Amino acid sequence: MKRAVFLDRDGTINVEKEYLYQCKQFEFIPGAPEAIKILNQAGIMVVVVTNQSGIARGYYTEEDVEILHRHIASELERAGAHVDAWYFCPHHPTGRGSYALPCDCRKPLPGMLKEASRRYDIDLQSSIMIGDKRADIEAGVAAGCRTILVRSGYGREEEPYVDPQTTICDNLLSAVQCIV
Repeated sequence: MKRAVFLDRDGTINVEKEYLYQCKQFEFIPGAPEAIKILNQAGIMVVVVTNQSGIARGYYTEEDVEILHRHIASELERAGAHVDAWYFCPHHPTGRGSYALPCDCRKPLPGMLKEASRRYDIDLQSSIMIGDKRADIEAGVAAGCRTILVRSGYGREEEPYVDPQTTICDNLLSAVQCIV
């Protein structure tokens, strides 16, 4: 079985911008590409797991998210880094149409992590979830992963409320340096 690091996207990899979907608004948090490259070089699988309720709210489409993920992948490639798998949850209980439903993929539920584990033969107990929100940490704990909260994004505000077993780091690069 493989070891993976699950990464939240907004506030962890990129600067938090409410309902980000446009490539022109995307901006890496300093050190994020380097952090992902370090994980790649260490042979650790990198899986992005991100809630994208803007789809359910009608702000943007699944295709918009996929276009943004291709853009991020291209930017990472320039830095010599890559993400192995991308997962996003388009649902929200108060959303529109077929996206307005309860699901098991929306963090804090562990559905995206468990699906990646099944698909890629990932050992969740030896894996780590890194994010800037309590929901990220709760998803990691529910999946059986070790967890790291980063203070970027919403992390500083969320820090007092996370599981006491959670490691706290300033940003993704410092979290990865703690792992590798």
